[in-house]
Amino acid sequence: MAKHRGADSLAHALANAGARQIFSLSGNQIMPVYDAAIDAGLNITHVRHEGAAVHMADAWGRLTGEPGIALLTGGPGHANGIGALYTALVAESPMVMLSGAAPLNQLGRGAFQEMAQADIAAPLTKASFTGKSAATLGDDIARAMRIARSGRPGPVHLSLPFDVLEHTVENGEARVPARDAFYAPPQTLPLETAQAIAAEIARAQRPLILTGPQLAAHRGQVLREQLSQASGAAVVAMESPRGIADPCLGAFGDVLPEADLIVLIGKQPDFTLKFAAPPAVHAQCRFIVIDADIEVLRRSIAAIKRERVLMNVVADAPEAVRGLIQAFEKKPIKSNTYKISIEQALSYRPPAWASAKTQTPNTVHAAEIGRAVQAVLDPADDAILIADGGEFGQWAQACVNASTRVINGPAGSIGSSIPFAMAARVARPNATVIAMLGDGTLGFHLAEFDTAVRHNLAFVAVVGNDSCWNAEYQIQLKSYGKDRTIGCELQPGTAYEQAVAALGGHGERVTRAADLPAALARALKSSKPACVNVMIERLPAPNVSRVGASGGGH
Repeated sequence: MAKHRGADSLAHALANAGARQIFSLSGNQIMPVYDAAIDAGLNITHVRHEGAAVHMADAWGRLTGEPGIALLTGGPGHANGIGALYTALVAESPMVMLSGAAPLNQLGRGAFQEMAQADIAAPLTKASFTGKSAATLGDDIARAMRIARSGRPGPVHLSLPFDVLEHTVENGEARVPARDAFYAPPQTLPLETAQAIAAEIARAQRPLILTGPQLAAHRGQVLREQLSQASGAAVVAMESPRGIADPCLGAFGDVLPEADLIVLIGKQPDFTLKFAAPPAVHAQCRFIVIDADIEVLRRSIAAIKRERVLMNVVADAPEAVRGLIQAFEKKPIKSNTYKISIEQALSYRPPAWASAKTQTPNTVHAAEIGRAVQAVLDPADDAILIADGGEFGQWAQACVNASTRVINGPAGSIGSSIPFAMAARVARPNATVIAMLGDGTLGFHLAEFDTAVRHNLAFVAVVGNDSCWNAEYQIQLKSYGKDRTIGCELQPGTAYEQAVAALGGHGERVTRAADLPAALARALKSSKPACVNVMIERLPAPNVSRVGASGGGH
């Protein structure tokens, strides 16, 4: 009988699950997995920082719906990847973080890089555990992937002790789980329950359906559109840390208080929804809450107040939407002027943006960048917009549309856009990928341009360079006054484009809006990872409300 190491069982289990792409940074504790990956036919994208590997696995999960796989070494490598888990968790992204670990037979004796890895990762994951046997390592990875993609998706951590990876087992091929072991049965919405919910939606005068990150952007776009058409109600996905003030949602916050029924599908009534309290939501508004996680469901009911909740149901978000679509079949849809109001609010942008220009010499207005980037994405057969956090990131999300969008998500983190862009190119090699991020954000993973060059992952990073941590600067400016701003300035006009060129990519520097289209064209034509470093006017994030200010437009 053939002998397999635990590492071989792990690698072949990943291959059997269809997870042939791994994002990783090498290290002592995971060398057996690297060796096993060759025979299993796994492809490794080798990054410069463990956090980037986790962000790439996160983006892979969002783009494909299949769990992304990050493979890190133990101890410090594991610790470096931890922070990125939170972004994936709150964005409901299915992924698995595998970390090498100290040998089981040395624990408690001062083993090299000994760390309570599973305990450290637990608060930022759906599940976190340690492999105990080479014979069951295939089952462990099947369990991890099953949990990651089930219910409310999210990250799972599995630690891989070195002696477990190295230990050999007899008849290892037979220990690789069948493909269906990597999937959990869906939690469906019973037809009778779906019909009862549909009846409440039909009865309401101003119904609104809100979904969470799992159905946001492209991930649930088709389902959302089908449900909106079937129900006659607006279906709005929320995935931004700015919540109802998300510039991408236009003036949505202006019309939200008019709703008399809100159906939450995988959407918590949290800070993004102002906790469903007046004045953001009308005090007489009623709710129907659907969630895959019963604990989240209970918290949601408590937050809203039970007397305002008409129905609460445990079901997976996609399955709930499919069930409601079926329930609305053969039902006449009444005219809903509120749906029209919401759609108009979502599409609203201040008219001044169409002609906004900088008021500061040798800079470009964020809206001017948006118009130039939109002109690049519009003709693309497959366009992917990556938008980071921060003030410039908010302008990007408000001004630019693409068939596929990946943003920093409700966690409100920054720094993920470069790894996200690389993962987008791995997932969709022929796509036009544009990442938009600020200069502060770029510093997190600038070295990953080296990764992109080595792996031939061409994308264009449009950097809004205002030499500042502008989000924090704007808070200080508003709260304490200009003479009490501190710790937010960056080196003026840093030549990030030269740094990218030195790493093997393509660099462009832009100080005038008129030069931007040509710079973007050259960056795309280079077929290299590219940085278009644009000196921008320092502006606060846009306020798209029709009631408030226009958000810095001139």
